[in-house]
Amino acid sequence: MPLIKKWAVILIGPPGSGKGTQAELLAKKFGLFHLETSKLGEEKINNSELVKIDTEVAEAKRLYDKGELFPPPWTVKIMVEKIRELGNGGMGLVFSGSPRTLHEAENELPILEEVYGRDNIKPIHLNLTKDESIKRNSSRRVCKANRHSIPDFPMFKDITTCPKDGSELIKRSLDAPETIGIRYEVYLRQTQPILSFMTGREYKILEIEGEQNIDKVFEDILKGFGEE
Repeated sequence: MPLIKKWAVILIGPPGSGKGTQAELLAKKFGLFHLETSKLGEEKINNSELVKIDTEVAEAKRLYDKGELFPPPWTVKIMVEKIRELGNGGMGLVFSGSPRTLHEAENELPILEEVYGRDNIKPIHLNLTKDESIKRNSSRRVCKANRHSIPDFPMFKDITTCPKDGSELIKRSLDAPETIGIRYEVYLRQTQPILSFMTGREYKILEIEGEQNIDKVFEDILKGFGEE
């Protein structure tokens, strides 16, 4: 049984830094809901009927297909709704892709503080270089069913189905090297400033070296939380 924690864990890092993988591990250990901005958003932008009738959704899809982020106001709207649903239901959460802009941080953080309490908000920075980000993302696969990321590690070399849900593994056009390069620069420009914003609000950021192997990164996170 997991150690149930009503935390709001925020993983901040560039593409390929392991946000999704570490979020899954934290969710399993502490009974958290893994809340993915991209997954919530993709459910809407992949609904062709919704794209036709909702201009906000259509614009979100246009930007996403270019490798840009979803429009921040729209992202805040769908995320705040989910945060309140989870928190009011007594469940902790872990983000692996939100907030991604200062606009989101400025609007989501007060809601998180209201719902979870300041002391239960746990920000983590996973550091990764641009070269490593491109290398990891351009060689990884994801599963069709739940978008679990399968890194290009020797242990996964010969598998063709997801070890978590059994669905087919695919390569995404979103993970092409040139697109990843754009996404990394977008991260530096739009997401990384959130670290300074949170520091300015007197949050202590847990700094983690993301170029280590999965187990070592997780071990360092647990040490940082005092939960070894």
